[in-house]
Order: sequence, then C-alpha cells, then structure tokens
Amino acid sequence: MVFRCAQSTVWKLDNFDAALGQWLVTTGGVEGNPGPRTMRNWFKIEKFYGDYKLVFCPSVCNFCRGLCRDVGIFINGGVRRLALSDVPFKVVFKKV
Repeated sequence: MVFRCAQSTVWKLDNFDAALGQWLVTTGGVEGNPGPRTMRNWFKIEKFYGDYKLVFCPSVCNFCRGLCRDVGIFINGGVRRLALSDVPFKVVFKKV
C-alpha cells in the first residue's frame, strides 16, 4: 500500500478532532494572504532553551482572537502527528 502526501505543503491548524481530543496540524493551508481567512495557516518559530520551538499563535489579524499554543507531537496507535500541545517539540536548525 502506498500513501501519498497531500499536494499542498503549507501547514494549517485543522478543526478540533473531538474523537482524539486534539487540534491537529495538517497540510492544505494557503500561502500568503495574511488576514482572518488564513489565520489557521500561520505558525511561528520561537527561541526555546538555545534551540527553537514551533508555535501556533497567529498575529496576522489585529482584531481576531485565536488560540496560542505550542506545537508538539501527538501519538495515537503508533502514528506520530503534529498537534497543539503543552509540551513543545524542540527544533534544531543546522547550517549546511
């Protein structure tokens, strides 16, 4: 069986998955166009103990209120997925 990724590589925060109790990060977002219609597409990279972490806290709309949470790893049935979390997933960038 072959699984193919979605065509889009732009991340977005998906709708809350009540069955899993999670806000999952998926692909299919829209690149650019900051504003209320694309709020779920905006993630940040922030310093975190000498490394970095990914954060969902969009600031692309001055009058919109949204979630602000770290992006972490959610494991379900042995499958690891990105989701909003209280435990951030640490990211290290290396110069090549």
